Amino acid sequence: MIDDHALLREVLREALEVEPDMVVVGDAASGASGIVPCQSEQPDVVLLDADIRGESVTETVHAIRTVSPMARVLIISMVDDPVLLRQLLDCGVRGYLIKSVSRTDVVSSIRAVCADDSRIVLHVSAEALSHIAAAANCAETLTKRELEILTLVSKAMSNRQISRRLAIAEGTVKRHLGTIFSKLGARTRLDAVSKAIASGIIRPAG
Repeated sequence: MIDDHALLREVLREALEVEPDMVVVGDAASGASGIVPCQSEQPDVVLLDADIRGESVTETVHAIRTVSPMARVLIISMVDDPVLLRQLLDCGVRGYLIKSVSRTDVVSSIRAVCADDSRIVLHVSAEALSHIAAAANCAETLTKRELEILTLVSKAMSNRQISRRLAIAEGTVKRHLGTIFSKLGARTRLDAVSKAIASGIIRPAG
């Protein structure tokens, strides 16, 4: 398990070690320090805190899956964030649990992902799940290039700046924006960005 709160690590260790089919092979206070034990121990499951200050949880997930490709990563977070949830699911995590869940929920989630390699466990709000569904529909509609342009628009870049960044004609950027507006039912750049953020397609700039 990887969490920057020592008390939570101790509580989780005590909760898991009483289970007859579970053994805690290590814990760490940061993603950086947790990579080495993940590589050496090759755990079946890694419980990862999404809120470690100064670290990118997505980068930590990629690092864990690189050194321990068979490990099932379960995210534990204080934040019920549909955008972060979508990003982490895209990274290949097998579960996302809000820290208000019970010990029984954590244990059953671990068993579930170990028993079924196709299983994903989510203990989040209904609102977050609705955002994920809406984002999936929008993401399937927008092309990769349109998502790139929309992301740059969210950073307040002009059409000319976007054309230079992507090495495409400014007129091409305008045509893509027209298509994006149509697909999202937006009238302006701000409207398109707002709808994309609300549905979890892109993260707010900054």
